Amino acid sequence: MKLNILAFGITKDIFGTSEKEIEVEDGINVRELKNRLEKEFPELIKLKSYFIAVDEEYAEDELLISSTNEIAIIPPVSGG
Repeated sequence: MKLNILAFGITKDIFGTSEKEIEVEDGINVRELKNRLEKEFPELIKLKSYFIAVDEEYAEDELLISSTNEIAIIPPVSGG
């Protein structure tokens, strides 16, 4: 199945775009998606932390993803 992934902040720089479409196997969960993205974009591993949001909510690693879900990569936030 195809997933359209939205990228923000530093993850947009890592992907080279604000939206990335990737092909994944059906029944993938958030953890498996992270593993796939880290293989394709090793710079993600260097981030202290990042989150995946599914349909505008932070997602747990076990959550199954479908092609109709909105997926976003949320980079670490810093402030002062």
